[in-house]
Formats: sequence, C-alpha cells, structure tokens
Amino acid sequence: MKMMSKLLATVLLSAAVVTPVFAAPATYGVEPNHTFPRFSYTHLGFTTQQSRFDKTTGTVVYDKEGRAGSVDITIDTRSVSTGSALFNQHIQAEDFLDTAKYPNVTFKSTKVNFDGDKPVSIEGDLTMKGITKRVTLTVTRFLAAPHPIQKKDTIGADAYTIVKRTDFNMGKYAPAVSDEVRIDIAIEAMKQ
Repeated sequence: MKMMSKLLATVLLSAAVVTPVFAAPATYGVEPNHTFPRFSYTHLGFTTQQSRFDKTTGTVVYDKEGRAGSVDITIDTRSVSTGSALFNQHIQAEDFLDTAKYPNVTFKSTKVNFDGDKPVSIEGDLTMKGITKRVTLTVTRFLAAPHPIQKKDTIGADAYTIVKRTDFNMGKYAPAVSDEVRIDIAIEAMKQ
C-alpha cells in the first residue's frame, strides 16, 4: 500500500511537471501620465483642430495565448484641453460635452479581434452625453513588454475611431464644423 501511494504521488508529480502552463489573462491598470485620448475635426474647412483629455482611468485585460481581452475606459470630460481656457469652457457647455451633466465618456469593449497574438481592432460601446453607440477602434500600434524603467509588464497601444457629433447630440454648427470627429487614444497600462 505504501509503495502504491509513492507510485501514485510520483505519477501525479511527473504529470504536473510536464503539463504545459497556460498564461492566464492579466489585468493592466491605465497609466494616467501616458494615456491621452485626443479628438480632431475640421473647422469651417480651414484647419483640423486637435484637442485632448488629460484624465483617463480604466483597465485592460490581455490574454496573449487565449487571443482575448477587454477594455474598460473612463474619460473625464472636464479635463478637456484645447489650448485655450475660453475654448475649454465652450467645449464643456451644454451644446457640446455638457460636462456639468455628463462628466465622463466611457468605452466598454464587447470584442477584441486579434491577428496572431496582437489585437487589431476593438469593438465596443461608446457612451457620451448619455447616448451609447457601437464603435470599432482600429489598433495601429501595440506592444506588450516589460517597462524598461518601472520593471513591470506593460502594454501600450494606439487606436482610433470616427464618430458623428450629431449621433451624440453635439451637432451645433454642423456641417460647417465637421460632423465627423476622429477620436485617437494613446494608452499605456501596467500589470496590476
């Protein structure tokens, strides 16, 4: 009986050693000093105006082996930065972001599409001014690697989508000020 127990323990231990280890999905927290959503639009046909938001929070789940993931981002609309304090107030007014009533924009993924082990697009729900629309973010850059300074596993990505302001009850001055707005996000997130 003792011999049988030793044999069984040896077999189980051997199986544990040779069984491949599968990496579990990892959760990454948004690094706020290097994550900036930007938006751009044409102004009266003269220029492309570019602005950004300075405060973003959220998490990203990345499963390289499983080719899966999720994204949950919250943007503080009161942190809009146009380069002009007066214009920041204009953009935060009721006709546009209405930050007094809707202080956040959110994006929650429903599906992450991969090419190999890298995400190439992220489908999800974008909510602005209480209105939710399905959008697809196209990923143009992605890197998963140890951070050279922080020494933590880090992921980074650049992605964009194009939305219509009128779809989110922000259509004032359209089409002179373009209805289409390109939203770009540069995101860095560290493993929690």
